[in-house]
Parts: sequence; C-alpha cells; structure tokens
Amino acid sequence: MSNDPSISHDLRDCFLLDPHVIFLNHGSFGATPRPVFEAYQEWQRRLEQQPVQFLGTDIGAYLAEARAALGRYLNVAGDDLVYVPNATFGVNVVARSLPLGPGDEVLTTDHEYGACENAWEFMSRQRGFRYARQPIPLPLSSEAEIIEQFWAGVTPRTKVIFISHITSPTAVRFPVEAICARAREAGILTVIDGAHAPGQIPLDLEAIGADFYAGNCHKWLCSPKGSGFLYTRPEAQLLIQPLIVGWGWGEGRTFSFGTDYLDYLQYPGTNDYAAYLATPTAIEFQTQHHWDKVRASCHTLAAEAIDRINNLTGLEPIYPGHERFHQMAIAALPPIADLPAFKRQLYDEFRVEIPCIQWNGRSFIRISIQGYNNKDDVDALLAALEALLTRNR
Repeated sequence: MSNDPSISHDLRDCFLLDPHVIFLNHGSFGATPRPVFEAYQEWQRRLEQQPVQFLGTDIGAYLAEARAALGRYLNVAGDDLVYVPNATFGVNVVARSLPLGPGDEVLTTDHEYGACENAWEFMSRQRGFRYARQPIPLPLSSEAEIIEQFWAGVTPRTKVIFISHITSPTAVRFPVEAICARAREAGILTVIDGAHAPGQIPLDLEAIGADFYAGNCHKWLCSPKGSGFLYTRPEAQLLIQPLIVGWGWGEGRTFSFGTDYLDYLQYPGTNDYAAYLATPTAIEFQTQHHWDKVRASCHTLAAEAIDRINNLTGLEPIYPGHERFHQMAIAALPPIADLPAFKRQLYDEFRVEIPCIQWNGRSFIRISIQGYNNKDDVDALLAALEALLTRNR
C-alpha cells in the first residue's frame, strides 16, 4: 500500500490486476480481490451442482443472508434493500416507478452520470415532466454555499431531487445528508446515486435519510462485477413497481420474499446471483484489512497526486483544500485538441490506465487511488503527463 507503515498487508498481491499496467482507474469498474473472486466462483459452482434446488428452493434464504450482511454494513434493515446489477439499474427502477407527469420537475445537478441522466431524460419524454439541471460551478465553494447553489433550483413544481453522493465526472462529495433533510421538510422525494460511495466512505443510510439510495458494491467495496443495491425507505416502498414483471408479481405469486417490494425486484427470473452472494465476503475482506486505515492512506496519496498535477499544469485546484473528495479526484488539464487520443497515448505509450474527462467544455484527468496503488504509480503518471503535455504544447 502507499505510505502508511501501519498497513502491513501487501494489498497489491491480493488483486488480479495486470502487474504491467499502472491502474489508476478503480472508479470505473472496480477490481475484485482474490478471496472475494474465489467466493464468487464457489457460489457459481454451487448453483451448477444443483440448479433446481439452488434457484427453486434455496435462493430466498441465501439472498436474505446477503441482504442482512449488507444492511449491517449500511446501517439499515436488510429487507429494505434489494440487490440489483448496478446503481444505474436501481435508478431506473425508481425513475420508472414514480408517478410523475406534466407540471412536475425532477431537480438534479450538472455533475451527474450519463447513464442515469438518460434514464430520467427518457422518462421525462415519456411522462412529460421536466428534468432540470442546476449548475454547481468549479472550483467548489463551501458546503453551505453548495447547498444554497443547488437549492436555488427548487421550485413549487419540484417533486423529486436526484443527486449523486460522490459524482462520477468530478469526484465531488455532495452534502446529501443536509439536502435530504431539507427536501423531507419540503415534501420532496430524494433519490441518491451512490455508485461511488460504498467502500470509499463510511456509509450510514439511516443518517443520510434518502427516500431511495442506489449504490454499487462492485466499485469501491470490491465485490464482483454486477453487484449493486437499491435501498428504499419503508414509507416509500409502496411507490416501487417492478422494472421486470416476473414470478414475484400477481395473485398466487410463485416467489414470495416477504413484501411486495422484495417480491417485485428480488427474483426477475433465472439469473447468476453469485456476485450478490459474494458481497458479504467483500465486506469481510475490507474489515480484515483495516479498511478505514486503507481509505485514509489512499486519500493522502490522492491529495498528493492532485497537488502534483496542479503544480505541473499551473491550473487552479478544483477542491477547497483537500476536502470534498476521497479516494477519487480530478485535476484540470490544459486545452487538448483530441482528449480521447491523449488518453490512448497514456495507455499505449506509458501503460497508465486513467480516464480523461470532458466536462462543461473543460478537460480533466480523474485519478483513483485504491489499496493496491502506491507512490510509484503516481510517479509514473506524472512522468507520462509531463512528457505528453510537453509534446502537445
């Protein structure tokens, strides 16, 4: 791991990543440790040994145990969670369920993830409500100012607030706790995109107070790909409709897991549930490896990397101090004529896997620091950036 000698484990050896690649892009799809991947494969083997018993009889109890473990991790009841393939899927469930129509508005920011934005845009065209983006400019201001900047977009027609906990394009942690509390007082439903939060920051969904929270386990929690969740506050569960109508709907439903909410979403049909069932192993892996210390060390290294990139480019920092970001952060790049080609050069010439992002007409590089990264990785990135930026002047 990075510079913290108290973290004794060599986490780099725990992951399956190609040792010849400088992998600074955990934020896109995550990476799974060997013990978690082995648990994932073991669940797949158990399914194949007796598929009828596994899917026809045992899956309800297996999922209940996996939900309970995730619920303890998130500080909510396991039966208020359902596993879904990813956060985008969870946002789609909510966007398609809510009874919105002409005259209604969904308020969001200009920092949101494209696939989730597509879900709301699609439904706005189908149902006639307005999807409104409130700008939150960079560099960031104080938390209180961010809240007021966002709240300036609320109107009497605002029925839903959709906002990321940690954003994908800008890696900003928004003050969702305060926004959810204010929305509850105003009678506005809240939908939080928590794709980047589980595993990157400690999470207490009860304290956050969102009506709906969709998260990924396969990113910073390091579960296998295809493991996410949708949390719904008990009072809001009656609003949820099945995204896929299957055996958990209708009179005399074949599968019943205890509530309409679970029945509608828990069993959409034959599926590989192994990624869900391996999530408790991912939670245990991070517990065993003292992940609070890992996260703190990763934040320190990420902050150092961002400072070094800003010093190299001479451009203004995005964040106030080292606040409002955690293990993932962005730094501005000078104007680059072909940003996708620049990213390809970083990989093809220097074997650095890192995203370059166009946001609001500006170019940025987004670095992710996970437990397997160290200062050598950052040094390699800086050397590559210096060489390419000098060449592109």
